[in-house]
Amino acid sequence: MRTEDTGGSGHDLRHHGDAEVRDDGAALVDLAVNVRADTPPPWLREEIAGSLSSLAGYPDGRAARAAVAARHGLPVERVLLTAGAAEAFVLLARALKVRHPVVVHPQFTEPEAALRDAGHTVERVLLREEDAFRLDPAAVPEAADLVVVGNPTNPTSVLHPAESIVRLARPGRTLVVDEAFMDAVPGEREALAGRTDVPGLVVLRSLTKTWGLAGLRIGYALAAPEVIAELERAQPLWPVSTPALVAARACVAPRALAEAGHAAHRVAGDRAHLVSGLAAFASRGVRVVEPAEGPFVLVRTEDASGVRRRLRDLGYAVRRGDTFPGLGAEWIRIAVRDRRTVNGFLKALSIALPSPTHPPEPRG
Repeated sequence: MRTEDTGGSGHDLRHHGDAEVRDDGAALVDLAVNVRADTPPPWLREEIAGSLSSLAGYPDGRAARAAVAARHGLPVERVLLTAGAAEAFVLLARALKVRHPVVVHPQFTEPEAALRDAGHTVERVLLREEDAFRLDPAAVPEAADLVVVGNPTNPTSVLHPAESIVRLARPGRTLVVDEAFMDAVPGEREALAGRTDVPGLVVLRSLTKTWGLAGLRIGYALAAPEVIAELERAQPLWPVSTPALVAARACVAPRALAEAGHAAHRVAGDRAHLVSGLAAFASRGVRVVEPAEGPFVLVRTEDASGVRRRLRDLGYAVRRGDTFPGLGAEWIRIAVRDRRTVNGFLKALSIALPSPTHPPEPRG
């Protein structure tokens, strides 16, 4: 694990998985974007559609805020609804007075991009492949007054122990934990959402991944009331639309939480199937970061850019890894999909990989 200054990094921090399936990629099978397939479900679409008759009025977020607070056992003063978790990164970068922000990489690049756009100099802590990209709290500089870490982390799919993250907390430090994919972890083990005993803790959640609402933009921040008040002052008026507020209430209701729990177990099974299939290509230089705990896996392979290009020719889009600090051109991220889709992808991968002497058969 090492630290790095961000000057002249060369990484495209604003490249995201959706770029792989825009324009000429729109017809491809999407394994680049980490949004659960077949979402939003019909009942959620109906809830959202029902809100359209209220569009003449200004959004009123009180009921949705109370619902999110109740879901995590918190008072409403500890909740801020945002236009997706990405907005929260911008608010944190602009509203908080910090001098030494640190971002733990590889992870979602928007936190660093938001901090840099707000004029901050960002230090990176780079987790290492030889450590399976696991967090060592001692590697974070003591002087850091803002630390950002993902859990489970995008793109590595590593789930850090909650107590390892808690060890990063200090008086006078803001500890931001991006839990955008935590509801895809069975039982949400290692979650910090709802904790009030960790000084400086800010937990960010997204409702766009599990429920397929990336186009609606809905997420939230959980933090001490004084931090929430600072972030709220930095928000524009009516930042979350009425349909998004309706979706927020629906997605934290008991029925939705039960469905998300079932989906997390299904994703875990589908992920195991994908990892098993990828293991068949180990002799061809394919290596999966394990254990994977998110709805995606990180894979190292020779000639990754060529593999990605050939996969596109065969009808499949995967996420390039070289835009993540700490990773290089040999990495790709693959979203977990249902077994039929995965089987088709594995067959395509067997063609896209550099030719072996004895090509393995993908597992069905």
